[in-house]
Amino acid sequence: MLKTLTDLFDSLLPPAPDADPASQEHALQLATAVMLVEVMRADATFHAGEREAVLAALRAKFSLADDEAARLAELAERTARDATDLFAFTSRINERFEMPQKIAMIEHMWRVAYADGHLSEHERHVMWRIADLLHVPQGAYVHARLRAQAQ
Repeated sequence: MLKTLTDLFDSLLPPAPDADPASQEHALQLATAVMLVEVMRADATFHAGEREAVLAALRAKFSLADDEAARLAELAERTARDATDLFAFTSRINERFEMPQKIAMIEHMWRVAYADGHLSEHERHVMWRIADLLHVPQGAYVHARLRAQAQ
């Protein structure tokens, strides 16, 4: 239990500039997973399709095995519950992702939002807020939404 808490707190700290690439990659994966989970948590009801969309996004984005994606999603849920803002996560993503990667991430997030068959106003707001923090242009944001809707 203590090891898990230590890992959680360590994952919330920004990696040192000279941190090993594996630590930096883990921090980026966690930040991305938290953003996906935030969309899943945005509406009042939980739908299993949303969780599967999160897992599918993590597997696709980071080439993770099923069990790795599940563990990352669980950690992201705990982290998201305890987070006070999104900036710590979006700033990490901004440091490491180029615009095409951010747009692909936004598209994955839209898939999570639409996984239960409807889009709530709160989900829409969370999506807009994250896209804004990631500096995704409005046109790219809208096109990512349309692509996700079409699926």
